Amino acid sequence: MTRIEFYVLPGEQPAARLQTACQLALKAWRQGLPVFLRCSDAQQCRELDELLWQFRRDTFVPHNLHADDPLAPVVIGENEAPAQANGVLLNLGHDLSGHLAQFQRIIEIVDQQPELLAAGRENFRSYRQRGYDPRRVEL
Repeated sequence: MTRIEFYVLPGEQPAARLQTACQLALKAWRQGLPVFLRCSDAQQCRELDELLWQFRRDTFVPHNLHADDPLAPVVIGENEAPAQANGVLLNLGHDLSGHLAQFQRIIEIVDQQPELLAAGRENFRSYRQRGYDPRRVEL
């Protein structure tokens, strides 16, 4: 069954969520897993794309937008289906992906912004209602 974790950040800075997503994408890619970074909108996709180019000066994370290369090791998109199965979904969206079964691991990245906490709680309940056993990880 798909492993689901909620990584809960201590602050409210949106940049910290993106930075955490980049770090997790790097880690999963280094483990040989395909990564899908699911953003809430096109603007967030662009921000994440730019951040992946510069967040670590000593490491390149091979990535691309879904529209440009859905088979990149790290794919940035919104609601598209992943081109590679059994990877990691890093969810920055406010709702559940429609492609849950295609991932072996799902990480929801939540911070202390009230609207994100509320969306995270709703997603947690939704996963449970679907038979998953989500876990909470405090960062």
